Amino acid sequence: MGLTVWDYLMLAVYMGGMAWIGVYFSRKNTDTEQYFVGGRSFAGWVVGLSLVGTSLSSVTFLAYPADAYKTAWLRFIPALGLPIAIVIAAYFFLPIFRSRRMTSAYEYLEYRFGPSVRIYGALTFLVGQLFRLSIILYLVSLLLHEMTGWNMTLCIVVCGVFVAFYTIVGGIDAVIWTDVIQTIVLVLGGVLCVLVIIYKLPGGLGQIISTAVADHKLAIAELQPDGTMQPIGWGLSLSQKTGTMMLIYGVVAFLTEYSANQNTVQRFAASKSTREARKAMFVCAASSVPIWAFYMFLGTSLYVFFQVFPTLEATEMLNGARKPEQILPYFIIHYLPPGVTGLVIAAAVAAAMSSLDSSINAISAVGVTDLYKRHFAPDRPERHYLHVAWVLATVAGVAMIFGAVILHRTDATTLQDIATIIASVLVSGLFGMYALGFFTRRGDARAVWIGIACTLVFTAWTVVAAHWPDLLPGALSVPFNLYYTGIVGNLIMFAIGFLFASLLPARKQRSLERLTVWDLKGARSQED
Repeated sequence: MGLTVWDYLMLAVYMGGMAWIGVYFSRKNTDTEQYFVGGRSFAGWVVGLSLVGTSLSSVTFLAYPADAYKTAWLRFIPALGLPIAIVIAAYFFLPIFRSRRMTSAYEYLEYRFGPSVRIYGALTFLVGQLFRLSIILYLVSLLLHEMTGWNMTLCIVVCGVFVAFYTIVGGIDAVIWTDVIQTIVLVLGGVLCVLVIIYKLPGGLGQIISTAVADHKLAIAELQPDGTMQPIGWGLSLSQKTGTMMLIYGVVAFLTEYSANQNTVQRFAASKSTREARKAMFVCAASSVPIWAFYMFLGTSLYVFFQVFPTLEATEMLNGARKPEQILPYFIIHYLPPGVTGLVIAAAVAAAMSSLDSSINAISAVGVTDLYKRHFAPDRPERHYLHVAWVLATVAGVAMIFGAVILHRTDATTLQDIATIIASVLVSGLFGMYALGFFTRRGDARAVWIGIACTLVFTAWTVVAAHWPDLLPGALSVPFNLYYTGIVGNLIMFAIGFLFASLLPARKQRSLERLTVWDLKGARSQED
C-alpha cells in the first residue's frame, strides 16, 4: 500500500510549517544571546514542551512500541527515574546554573575546577553529538525510506537539509517552538494509531487489556531464550536486572541529562526566570512519563492486533526473524487510512527532528561559548560571534548529512557500534564529575583529571569485555551486568575525584560562591 496524495499533502504542510517558523524567527537573531538562549525570555510551559520533544526522539516512536510488542514493560522502569531526577535537579542544580547566567553547561566546570576541565566537557559533548546527529538522521531516513519507498540518499539529504535550514536560520527560538509542535504531532500520531487499533478490534479497548493481561504483556518481566516472560526481582544487585536497579539506572541517566547535557542546560538558560525554568522541568516530567507509557501501550496494542489479524511479517517481528522496531512502520503503511498515514509519518519524522535541531544549536553554542570566544577570539564584536555561530551550525549540519550517508553506504551496524563505543567512553563518569562539584567543596583540576583517567580506563575495560571478551583473561572478566556501566563509572569518577581532592596538597581555594549545594542560599537569592 503506497502513499496517497493526501499523505503527501500532510507531509508537505508539516515540513512547510517548520521551515516557515525558522524564517519567521530569523529576524530576531541579532546577537548570540538571542540566537542561543532567546533573550532568556521563554515561559515555563513552552520550554517544558520543548524538553519533552528533545527527550522523546525516535526511541519513543520506534523502540518503546517494539519492546512492548516483543516483550513486556521492563523498558519503562528507567523512565520512572525522570521525576526523581528532575526534583533533585530543579532544587539543587538549576539555581546554580541560573545564578551566574550561564549559557553553556560547561561554564560551570571552569568556575568550579578550571579551564582545562571545561574544555574536556565541551569536547566530549561536541564529539558525542556529532556521532549522535549522524546516527539519528540515518535512522529517521531509513524509517522514511521504508515507509515511502523514496531513495535512501534522497531521504538523508532532504531530512538533513530541512532540519539544518530552520535550525541555522531560526536559532533557539525556532528550535524551541518547532519542538513544541513536534511534540504535539508525535502524541497525535500515536493516539491515531491506538484509535485505529481499537476501532478495528472486535472487542475494542477491553480486548487489548484482557489479552495483554492473559499473555503477561503488561508485566515488568524479561523475555527468556525459550520465549517465556520471566518477572524480574526488586532487590539490589549489580549482576542482574532488577526493578530497583533499573530505576537507579534511570535516575543516574536523567541526572546526567539535567546536569551535564547542553541540550537541557541551554533550556534552563532560555527560561525567563528560575521559577519558569523549574516549571518547565515539572512540565517535562508530567508529560514525558505518560507519553512513554502511552507508546509502550501502543506496542502492547499492536501485539493484540496482530494476534487477531496475524500476518507473516508481524509474526517474524515477534519471533525475532525481523527487527521488532519495524512493527509500527509496518502498521502505519498497511493499516492507517489515507491522510492519517501522512500525519503519522510526519510524527515519526518529528520524533527525530526534535533531537536533531536541539543538538545542532547546542553544538553551535558550545563551540562559540566554550571554545572560540573563550580561547581564540575573546574580544570580538557580538555580530562576529553570531556569524561564527551560523558557520558552526552549518558545519554540524553538513557533517550530520555526510555521516548519515557514510552509514548508509557502509556497514551501518558496525559503524553505529563504533560510534556508541566512542561516545560511551568519552561521557563515562560525566555526572560523577558534576556531582563532585555540586555536592562537595573539595577538588580542583588535578583531582578531576585523575578521576577522568581512571574512569576512561574502567570504561575501556567494560567496552572490551562487552565486544571482544576473548581478549581478556578470566581474571579480568567484568563482575557486574554491563547494563550498569554508567552507574559504576559515575561512582568511580566521584570516589576517585574526592579521594585525591582530599590527599593532594591544597592550592589556593577558588571562590565557591553559588557553585555548590552548600551555597544554595546565595544562588537562591539570585532567583528572578
